[in-house]
Amino acid sequence: MKRVYLVPNIITAFGLACGLFVIFKINMVEPGSGDYEVVRTSAILLLVAALADFIDGALARAIHAESEFGFVFDTLADAVSFGVAPSVLMLKTLTLEQGSFLSFFGATGAMVYSLCGVLRLVRFNVKAAEAKGNVELQAAQKKNFTGLPIPAAAAAAISANLFFLSPLFQKWIDFAQADRAITLSCIMIFLGYLMVCRLKFPSLKVLHLRIPSFHLAFLSVVVAVFVLYGILYFFAEVLVLFAWSYIILALILSLIRFIMGKKSKTLEDFDPEPDDFEHLE
Repeated sequence: MKRVYLVPNIITAFGLACGLFVIFKINMVEPGSGDYEVVRTSAILLLVAALADFIDGALARAIHAESEFGFVFDTLADAVSFGVAPSVLMLKTLTLEQGSFLSFFGATGAMVYSLCGVLRLVRFNVKAAEAKGNVELQAAQKKNFTGLPIPAAAAAAISANLFFLSPLFQKWIDFAQADRAITLSCIMIFLGYLMVCRLKFPSLKVLHLRIPSFHLAFLSVVVAVFVLYGILYFFAEVLVLFAWSYIILALILSLIRFIMGKKSKTLEDFDPEPDDFEHLE
């Protein structure tokens, strides 16, 4: 029997527990009762789950504790925490009359998002299996992702939901319940598409800044101060800014690559991946 390493899997289980807690807790409230504080707490828990998802993989690689069990466990935990929880959270924050068009459209958006999230994870697993033993493929996969990573999609979905409920947004914009339902449903469908599309999204693991160490340290302190201040007083606004900036940046890079054409070497790492859905059957 292959060895199963304890510590990385405990961290994965903790992240899964955060996602399950969000799902179970939000199901205890009445539909439409998910206010700003409820969504804010859920967003914090899912951010903790995302941190746990990052740490368990990094720790497993650092101590050479990677295993097939841990790989599958991590995938299933991501499917629950980042594939199901955002959809349940969105539906619980909306007051939708059963049998109405809005309820159908909202359920469609939630299902499309969750289904595409699972497909995204399946494709990632297949690609990872294909890259085993191939140094070039592994290096290419570390540079960028094919399709929006599911933790980033969850952050974008929850940040949009939280932002529309935030006091600052509601103070300046009169957003009717029906308009919010349609907008959130469209966002979920859009994020679902981004997860299964062939566009490339940069990996932050290979981000290198050519800045002198002193300037980098000073810049890090300044950014940290602003981020911490924003988290404390403008959590919804900071979260939506960071989550959607990543998506917009990736789309801009892919657009630049498309405009430059295949003959140019500019951003060639952002060439869309060849269609590979036939290999998933």
